[in-house]
Amino acid sequence: VTYLFDDVTESLDLARRFDGLIRVQRETLDSLAEGVAVFGSNGRAQLFNPAFAKMWKLSPDALREQPHIDTVENWCRPLFDDVSSWRTIREAITAIENRVDVPLKLERKDGSVLDCMTRPLPDGATMLTFQDITDTENVERALRESNEALEAADQMKVDFVHHVSYELRAPLTTIIGFAHFLSDPSTGPLTAKQAEYLDYVTKSTNALLALTNNILDLATIDAGAMKLELGPVDIGKAIEAAAEGIQDRLATDRIRLKVDVDPRIGSFVGDERRVVQVLYNLLANAVGFSPQDAAVGISAKRTDHAIIFTVTDSGPGIAPDVKDKVFDWFESHSHGSRHRGAGLGLSLVRSFVELHGGKVRVDSLVGKGTTVTCDFPTDQAVQRNAAE
Repeated sequence: VTYLFDDVTESLDLARRFDGLIRVQRETLDSLAEGVAVFGSNGRAQLFNPAFAKMWKLSPDALREQPHIDTVENWCRPLFDDVSSWRTIREAITAIENRVDVPLKLERKDGSVLDCMTRPLPDGATMLTFQDITDTENVERALRESNEALEAADQMKVDFVHHVSYELRAPLTTIIGFAHFLSDPSTGPLTAKQAEYLDYVTKSTNALLALTNNILDLATIDAGAMKLELGPVDIGKAIEAAAEGIQDRLATDRIRLKVDVDPRIGSFVGDERRVVQVLYNLLANAVGFSPQDAAVGISAKRTDHAIIFTVTDSGPGIAPDVKDKVFDWFESHSHGSRHRGAGLGLSLVRSFVELHGGKVRVDSLVGKGTTVTCDFPTDQAVQRNAAE
């Protein structure tokens, strides 16, 4: 009798360690919140975890019978019956070539949403993972709906402002027209008191029309519908046009206007009407805050990349805690001003300058006056992009 003895200690140890590794992997797989299933190249289920069975309301015992993906699909159809998605999953499992990861989002009949990923394995099998992202999707959906509601409310506000502004313009234009007609000497003489009242009517309606136009402009800008009409802007003529609009206020308040512009400064590309509007609002604001018998200055200079307009006054200045708010809508810092406004002029200044791709800066010291600087870029491409 011959006895052969073989030392299998190492083999048994290796088998125990392998069994331990498989057990740990199995326990790890079972503890995952994600649903995981592995299908062989023949399309049959080889492995699954409890989360997969629970997620699709499947019997673990039935899954242990290694059903084909077609059978599993039929079991899952009460929850999800999108033909295209199931075809994609089947093809990913049974494909021999072009085996790549395929991400899918499954919106099920019960309202839940699953993130699905098919991942090919080295042995020819395919792993399916399913993650419930319903809560994330609900939050994102709620945010989208909230944003859409806010956009709708903003659009409603803009439409309302446009409607009211246009409705105000018609009667105001009529009143202004009749006021001009009555002031014409050909319509007959007016008493001193009548002329005074008519002057009040004209000034008030013009002010209200200007306010209406400002509101309409800001609403158009806020809606992103403002388009610049770009063309050559003669800098000297733009300053003259803006200064012409404040001549009455200069005379009434006995304020001198100092203009510092090189006659050879030339022109730049911009929206002439809006540039004049910017300069007029800056000058009107400076005059409103300057004491009587003072001076207001406006200058323009050309640099390599911009035209820089500067308007200065010798008014009371702007406190640091107010300076950041002067360009806000309806922000009217009237302390020290003899002309109470609606607080839209400087808002328009910033909006129009930024539409040109430029910037606005305010430098002020309390009791020393204020300087507002506007940079309009001379690069036409920048301006066209800003306008778009």
